[in-house]
Amino acid sequence: MKDWLTAQELAGEALPQLPSTKRGINDLADREAWNDHPAFARKRSGRGGGIEYHVRILPTLAQIEYTRRHLKVGLATLPAAANDEPTVDRRPSGRASLERDARLAILGHFDRLRSGLSLNLEGSLQIFVDRYNARSLTIEDWVLARVKRVSKGSMKRWLAARSKGQSIGVDRSLARKGTGVLDAANDGAVRRTILALLADNLHFTAEHIRDVVESEYGKTLKVRSKGVEKTVPLPPIRAFQRVLKELRSSQAVTLMRVQNPDRFRSTMAPRGLGTLAYVKEPNQLWQIDASPVDALCTDGRHAIYVCLDIATRRMVLFVSRTPRASAVALLIRKAILSWGVADKIKTDNGSDFTARDTQRLFAHLGIEIELSDAYAPTQKAHVERAIGDFQKDFATMLPGFVGHNVADRKAIEERRSFAARLGTSDEDAFGVTLTGEELQAEVDRWTALHQHEPHAGLKGETPFAVAARSTRQPRHVEERALDLLLMTVPQGGTRLVTSSGIRVGGTHYMTPGILPGTEVLVRMDSADLGVVYAFTRDGDSFLGAGICPALSGIDPAEATRALKAMQNEITRKGAAEVRAEIRKLKKGGAWHQRILGVREARAPNVVALPKRGEAHVTPQIAAALDAMDAADDRRSPTPTDPRVAEEQRRLIAEAADETALWERAREHSRRREAEIEAERTAHLPEIVRVLPESPRAKYVRMELLRRRIEAGEQVDVEDAILLGRYQETADFKGQRDMHEAYGDEYLAL
Repeated sequence: MKDWLTAQELAGEALPQLPSTKRGINDLADREAWNDHPAFARKRSGRGGGIEYHVRILPTLAQIEYTRRHLKVGLATLPAAANDEPTVDRRPSGRASLERDARLAILGHFDRLRSGLSLNLEGSLQIFVDRYNARSLTIEDWVLARVKRVSKGSMKRWLAARSKGQSIGVDRSLARKGTGVLDAANDGAVRRTILALLADNLHFTAEHIRDVVESEYGKTLKVRSKGVEKTVPLPPIRAFQRVLKELRSSQAVTLMRVQNPDRFRSTMAPRGLGTLAYVKEPNQLWQIDASPVDALCTDGRHAIYVCLDIATRRMVLFVSRTPRASAVALLIRKAILSWGVADKIKTDNGSDFTARDTQRLFAHLGIEIELSDAYAPTQKAHVERAIGDFQKDFATMLPGFVGHNVADRKAIEERRSFAARLGTSDEDAFGVTLTGEELQAEVDRWTALHQHEPHAGLKGETPFAVAARSTRQPRHVEERALDLLLMTVPQGGTRLVTSSGIRVGGTHYMTPGILPGTEVLVRMDSADLGVVYAFTRDGDSFLGAGICPALSGIDPAEATRALKAMQNEITRKGAAEVRAEIRKLKKGGAWHQRILGVREARAPNVVALPKRGEAHVTPQIAAALDAMDAADDRRSPTPTDPRVAEEQRRLIAEAADETALWERAREHSRRREAEIEAERTAHLPEIVRVLPESPRAKYVRMELLRRRIEAGEQVDVEDAILLGRYQETADFKGQRDMHEAYGDEYLAL
């Protein structure tokens, strides 16, 4: 078997839990840091280079499948049976076993006889056969009953088979197994149908199954014999009964897996042995779980929470009225005070184990948590067995024992007559006398004694002895700090400090040392509701305590004055330092001057060269230019006219004052806009005229003006100028996009 494989070779194997592409293998190697393991990753020798990985670094299922495919132990690999061939039980029957044992006994008698003779094999066989058939040897009656006569040929065959390690028994029924009509009909499909029906309904009789087979395949079946297919009638009920009997025996495991998956997982599913062999030291791994106690208390039925240390098999048990996260916290507290802090805890997906408070507690204690898969109790089989030991040993002794299951409870109830049970409660019927607190005390007594009992998983040693022999130093936590971490975290835990303090459940807690706006993690002591403890959001720093005057017996007015005084003292000092720093900074000049100076120094010292441009012309711009040319023509008589020179001098004088010219143009545009607005609202009531023109209405008006210009109509020059200016605005661009989206229907809205 090849132990080192490249990413391409691993992808080609198509192993479970591995990608099927080279890139996927490389990505997995990066995520899992395979290259950081020098013992399992090496450079590939040869052309091309690359990295090779040892099969030991692969996931468990991939390792198992790869080993199954390639591991050779000196035996020829047998061809795999076809999927459609029926599985046949090849164990010899009881009759064949007796015949085999009789032949072995005969060979034993022959060996003893031959050891006292000085003859060869032929002579010894002749004497033994003659004496056996003449009944002159001392042979057991049951052997003579099974083998009445022997011959030299039979003896030679038996001796040869024994020397080769072959069976000397003959079970003629094995030659017929799997060759019946129902086994081979329709290429094995009928047998598979019968097995499926038996798995689907355990109570189906042979008649039920025969009727279903007839409805599926008809009154005849197809059977192939010596390469020739022939049609045979459907066998009688007796044949179906024989097949059902054989299937219930040979396919018992498959049937249980389909019919009762839970029982299959608990009794027949493959189990990993030694999977936790790496756990050698105490507190390296704990497993926790919970189960209802198989006994009643006077205050109801309780649950038992169990924490098991895998390396030592020590147990800590906690009795709780109902499953909840607080019970898990108290169980962990009890275990930590007894043993120290664990490295890792494994549990299931129960709500009490996955609650936010439980997850936060494990994180703050520095304990790694590992959740098993849903509906997979075998992944924490050690604590499951510990719970079973508690139920079968201790719970059975309790006065309120109700049995391990419904059948047990029914049997216990039936011990009393119906008249005695009539009208009685469970407490009276089962003799319940213990309360929950008393049950916890008795559980602790049982746990203290249990640690001194030999354990099979510890090779006969006791949990106490294994724990005492360990040299690993436990990590202890001071009880006060542990109690604080176990305090209730109300409603998610985080709060925002306001001017009134911390609000928890409608009550305000004053926090003099914590300024408003701070987000804190809050813990409450159920024994003192007047105080809360505030930490940073991740819980790694203590910020201070909050006090509720009403719940702590303090005068609210005095508490408020003290709170203001403390906060004023805190903020006054900080504000004075800030003001002093501001005055110091302002001595360097105004803010804008300093900022712009830094930006100017940072800006590059370059000048943009003028770029060649091109004239931008739209129909409106062209129309405006034509209108301006016509106006110029009207204002420019012939040069020979004396009035022309006078007019030109006047225009030149006006053009010299550029500011006045632009102001005049703007005033003209405003006047034209006012005229247009007056025309638009002339027919409207007085109260509506003050409303401005909507952006869409203005766009519609300008669009109609543009279409008039394109159609060649004569328009006012000032209107054309207004159109050109409007088309450069953002308002026009937005309205144009709407127009393009809806078409000309937008103009009629």
